[in-house]
Amino acid sequence: MLQTAGPGPTIESLYYYPIKGLSPQRLDAATLASGHGIAHDRKYALARADGRYVPGARQDLGKREFHVLMREPALAGVRSEYFPDIDTVELRSIAGISTALPGAGHDGGAGHDGGPLLRADLSTAAGRASFTACIATLLGLPADRQPVFAEEPGRRFPDLLRSDDPADMQAVSIINLASVRELARAAGMEVDPLRFRANIYLDGLEPFAERDWLGSELAAGGVRLDVFKEIARCAATEVGLDSARRDLPVLTTLHEAFGHTNMGVYAHVRSGGTLVPGTAVVLE
Repeated sequence: MLQTAGPGPTIESLYYYPIKGLSPQRLDAATLASGHGIAHDRKYALARADGRYVPGARQDLGKREFHVLMREPALAGVRSEYFPDIDTVELRSIAGISTALPGAGHDGGAGHDGGPLLRADLSTAAGRASFTACIATLLGLPADRQPVFAEEPGRRFPDLLRSDDPADMQAVSIINLASVRELARAAGMEVDPLRFRANIYLDGLEPFAERDWLGSELAAGGVRLDVFKEIARCAATEVGLDSARRDLPVLTTLHEAFGHTNMGVYAHVRSGGTLVPGTAVVLE
């Protein structure tokens, strides 16, 4: 039975992450097709120059092969916005966070734009080079360790990898906001749900009700989602999105308060349709 806290669960918000490790982008609607996740989600990544990524090899590689928040909290020091129609990314600094980048703001208004840093056309070699050079400067990388721009047409760069099921690459991630609030209660401080980098945020449930959904199907409008795995969390969730530093021991708090380090679930898209905030969700 779907455990609810009120009239019933609904979709509170939708997000995608065009460049692995960089900013979430809110969606007004998300159109899904059977067997496919949200368009442009984790479309690009920043591979480590000394890692195992080989362009065009279509490998299944873990997050340690890429520049991500788990290892580089400084990535949270910029806001990125991707424009899929023109394949262009913009980077802006966050005011109040000191970076080595030209134009970075320092006016103390954490969480607000400190100024434009870069606009790069990712369809061109020059645009990709300027983008990776900007990230290298942000991370303080030497010239021989500049990130490798990673793209594999038809594939994504998700955190979830199970070699026995290639469909996992197209999975969507779901967070129960009541679970995040319960974590905040245990931590004694506010917790931004975007730390968990999910596609679908649900509200109106009991805390951690999602842990009972494995093997079940969620219906939201015409969309059907098969829940198949809990999301085991990593140190990326400990990075404050407005501080660009580790400021909350999420893993320790989860373990000590609840006996596990999971937050959210993964689901495959069984049948497609369009999701919008406010859509009711039913466990079938």
